[in-house]
Amino acid sequence: MKGILGRKIGMTSIFGEDGVMVNCTLIEAGPCYVTAIKNTEIDGYNAIQLGMTEVKEKKLAKPQIANYKRKNLPLLKYLKEIRDFDSSDLKIGDAITVDMFKAGDIVKVSGVSKGKGFQGVVKRHGFGGGSVTHGQSDRLRAPGSIGASSFPSRVFKGQRMAGRTGGNRVTVRNFKVVKVIPESNLLLVKGAVPGANSAIVEIYKSN
Repeated sequence: MKGILGRKIGMTSIFGEDGVMVNCTLIEAGPCYVTAIKNTEIDGYNAIQLGMTEVKEKKLAKPQIANYKRKNLPLLKYLKEIRDFDSSDLKIGDAITVDMFKAGDIVKVSGVSKGKGFQGVVKRHGFGGGSVTHGQSDRLRAPGSIGASSFPSRVFKGQRMAGRTGGNRVTVRNFKVVKVIPESNLLLVKGAVPGANSAIVEIYKSN
């Protein structure tokens, strides 16, 4: 497993070699710096910790600043561990760049979906709503009955109702890398990547 952190820039469209337009998500992937290396002997598992996006000292706590300076690393805002990353030829301070990908690779992307706040059942679960005929003028987006009265005399767990929507960690598999632009640290993947524009995402390559 290999991976990199990136920032979702937005969506765009490009024309493929066959002349067909492809909808893509543009991601600024890296450069990320190796800030820690975990191994089974000491930590119980294999992983590397990646850092991304340089920030000013006032944005970090003093222990974080001291840790970065002790390792001769730039001050980084985002940190993420990637398990089972082959770290045999890596050391702290090495840069992980978008060069690890090439057009045609299949990747999975994890991110936090757009938060939509408190929503009703029509938007949250796709309910069709009720009829507006027979005097039911206020039932169009209502959820309807949520259970019987005599039995079970309660609402079942997991009943689809109104509530907070979005803002969850989402992983989508089988994205195809359409184009890699190394000089700009840009990655174009086919389809819509979870998260809002400027959100931090994780791109994983299994081979």
